[in-house]
Amino acid sequence: MTQDSQAQPPSTEEKAGTESTEKKASTDYLAKNGCWIDRRLMFEKGSPGRVGTNLPKCTVDTELDIPTDLLRNNLDFPELSEIEVVRHFTHLSQRNWSIDIGFYPLGSCTMKYNPRMNEVGASFPGFTGAHPLQPAETVQGNLELMAELERELCSITGMDACTLQPAAGAHGEMVGLMLMQAHFRHLGQTRTNLIIPDSAHGTNPASAALVGFTPVEVRSDEKGCVNLVELAGLLDENTAGIMLTNPNTLGIFDENISQINEMVHKVGGLSYCDGANMNAIMGKARPGDMGFDVMHLNLHKTFSTPHGGGGPGAGPVCVRQVLEPYLPIPRIVPSRSAAMAGSQVLEIDNDRPLSIGKIKGFYGNFLVLVRAYAYIRTLGASGLKEASEDAVLAANYLMARLKEHYHLPYDQVCMHEFVLSSKHQRENGVHTMHIAKRLMDMGFHPPTVHFPLIVEEALMIEPTETEPLETLDTFVDAMIQIAREAREDPELVQSAPHFADISSLDGVLASRKPNVKWTRE
Repeated sequence: MTQDSQAQPPSTEEKAGTESTEKKASTDYLAKNGCWIDRRLMFEKGSPGRVGTNLPKCTVDTELDIPTDLLRNNLDFPELSEIEVVRHFTHLSQRNWSIDIGFYPLGSCTMKYNPRMNEVGASFPGFTGAHPLQPAETVQGNLELMAELERELCSITGMDACTLQPAAGAHGEMVGLMLMQAHFRHLGQTRTNLIIPDSAHGTNPASAALVGFTPVEVRSDEKGCVNLVELAGLLDENTAGIMLTNPNTLGIFDENISQINEMVHKVGGLSYCDGANMNAIMGKARPGDMGFDVMHLNLHKTFSTPHGGGGPGAGPVCVRQVLEPYLPIPRIVPSRSAAMAGSQVLEIDNDRPLSIGKIKGFYGNFLVLVRAYAYIRTLGASGLKEASEDAVLAANYLMARLKEHYHLPYDQVCMHEFVLSSKHQRENGVHTMHIAKRLMDMGFHPPTVHFPLIVEEALMIEPTETEPLETLDTFVDAMIQIAREAREDPELVQSAPHFADISSLDGVLASRKPNVKWTRE
């Protein structure tokens, strides 16, 4: 991507002409790809008497005795035809950014393309039409899929047992920590402290506090990993365990992970692995082999479910045998009576006296589980390994090309993501948020910014394994151009974005005094 090929911000004359046009509601249209799109609000469209329905005449008494104070007679709904309504909502959907449109270099979130074939599989009538209250003997195939997915996830993570119920990552964190609590409660121990690195995902300390643990921060060393000396000083009889991500949020694999878990186990604690970054190591390394006792997985990040948009997700929790008795109910188990008769039948088991109980309606978000099962069975062990290798290769390629133009606080081989800093650009008044906004002008979704907090002016970049080399090169060219603009014309970057429907906002003001009701002047 060369500088000449990049769209430049509109001139003063162009801005003036645009502003003049926008003041006229009757001509408030936006030209996009040769198509004139009406961007007025629905309440500015339509005409009195225009309808978009053709319903049969009502033949029953519709008179309702509604108190007058509950009647809403002042609603001024727009009167629109069917095609106007269809076009309005279609245009709204086209204003959303998605992985189907362009690159999502969003660190720690693994916004990767997922095969459409898995969507087809999840839409099979036997899956979509099943009712969660059906007798177990009528949904044996669905139960078998879930039981086999549990076994596959245990194999991938090196754990002994699994529950598929948690609805997403943070929910999985809460469940995993509840399992740890149940374990100590069963032993008659009261342990309050949960050690969490300063580079952790924000949900980690929040989940710990939610279930009643006291989060205790351990700082990172000069390599971006857990400081072993400081960790040793924090471990005592009150330590419930440690909760960390490996590779961590800096994209660095902690080479001391086995030693860390041994130190925690030595004082009687348990080790929790946040599996959000599993996309870097699946098929290559297993958290269970590293000494972890419990972990959650984000199926909507790593194992093929469209990510974002409010869900649904899935956050299965895998555990070592010591925590298996505490897993939530119901559990899917082989029928004892059927086994005695020589047949293989699965049943629902709620007779688990040490279980933490039910934590999600029925068995979890089932269709998300179907997608994950299809993904794993399609790729197989070699495919999962190759996906991790490609993700790590892509991240190191971007890091190697960009570290000459941005500050790289941890200059070492990364895993699936890495963290840059706009520390150099800040000398010219260009900050991380400016760079993110300028990337929008160039057709890219911004990466994660200002995280992890231990890196000032952080830009966290994760390319995933699904992007072609040409896309990665185009992204690099855009980032290099922004670095050059930050030196030569910083105001251009500071005033971005120039082509979005809404210009750069005052983030502080928007947070403290949000205006959720927008009206046209």
